[in-house]
Amino acid sequence: VQLQASGGGLVQAGGSLRLSCVASGFTFSMYRIGWFRQAPGKEREGVSYISRSGGRSDYADSVKGRFTLSRDNDKNTAYLQMNSLRPEDTAVYYCAALRTILTDHRNYTAGDYNYWGQGTLVTVSS
Repeated sequence: VQLQASGGGLVQAGGSLRLSCVASGFTFSMYRIGWFRQAPGKEREGVSYISRSGGRSDYADSVKGRFTLSRDNDKNTAYLQMNSLRPEDTAVYYCAALRTILTDHRNYTAGDYNYWGQGTLVTVSS
């Protein structure tokens, strides 16, 4: 089982990045995908999640309207498009997978997720 996050880097404020999360070793379409981030000296926080089918997603207030999470179940990949980046978005971003039933749209915390990627660093300069 593996989740491989990539796409991080250094970008100026106002710029964009697209993070990818490629899954292997499990049935991707049976898992909700979440993105979390952890800034230096801060606790890990939820950024977004997307349902198994991709038909439902939710975002933290701090990124709403700037970030878009999507998934391609045929490619076992989820994408986090991040626009209008701000210095406060600087963090290590992690993708995670949570086994759920198709109609489960409850809120879950980081501790509920089954699998985690290794993280990718996003640095936004002012």
